[in-house]
Order: sequence, then C-alpha cells, then structure tokens
Amino acid sequence: MNAMKKMLLIPTSALLFAAAAGSAQADDYVAIDRIDDILTHASNYGFTHYEEIKVESRGRTEVEGWLDDEWYADIEFSVDNGENLKEERKRLITGAWGMSEDDVRQALNAAQTEGMAEFEEIEIDKTGMINIEGRDENGRELEISLRQGSFQVSDVERD
Repeated sequence: MNAMKKMLLIPTSALLFAAAAGSAQADDYVAIDRIDDILTHASNYGFTHYEEIKVESRGRTEVEGWLDDEWYADIEFSVDNGENLKEERKRLITGAWGMSEDDVRQALNAAQTEGMAEFEEIEIDKTGMINIEGRDENGRELEISLRQGSFQVSDVERD
C-alpha cells in the first residue's frame, strides 16, 4: 500500500470508528416514557422489587431485583417485545428489598424535572439512595441522586 492510500485510510477508519461508537452509545439510552414498557415486561416476569434497571445496547434492558422474599433474579430482555434474552435466578435469605414500581416512576419523574429526557440506569443501594444516569434533550449526561421515600433530588451532576 502506498503512502497516499495510508494517509487516506487512517482518517477514514477513524471517522467510521467514531460514527460506530456514537451510534452504539445512542442505543444505551431510552426515553424516560419507555419506563412503562420496561416495568410491564418486568412485572409480567414476576418482579416485585427493583435493585437495578439498566439499558443495554441494541434495545436490551437488564433488570435485577426480587421476585418474592426468597428469589432474586437478573434478566435481560428486549425493550420492544419483552422477549427474554438472558435469565439467572438465585435463592437468597436476605429478603426482598429495593424499589417498587411506584418508586421507580417517582424517581424518574424527579429526574425529568431536572431535565433528564433519556435514562441509561436507575439503581438503589441498601441505604435507600437512588442513582439515575441519563442525559438531557441536548445529549448532555446527567447523574441524579435522591433518597427513596422523599424523592427530593439531593445531587445533580451535569457533564
């Protein structure tokens, strides 16, 4: 390959890689109003408490949480049709904890008030802190924290 072809190939390859990375990143978010679809699929599966809901690439969503007081599940499904793509269950003795469907909706409503249009992940820790990652309508990343029960935003980070 001559030097001229190499000089053209490198910038072209870099541009294609950047475009591919950008489109993959765009698939890692869903509009906040799609939470009803996600929660419907998760509820139909049997979830009662949610520890984490994470949007994966290519329209896939991973949900971790409790099916009852003994069974913890980690599933991945299609956002569009609810088809299960991955499934793992464990019997645990710690008992169910996490967010209810209403908790998830209230937390995302608070995030939307702060300007979040799309979310990538919502999770809760054992202390009751809910963290939501997403972005606003301009594509700017947001991280929002709030306490379960109060749903008052305690921290907002904008990148």
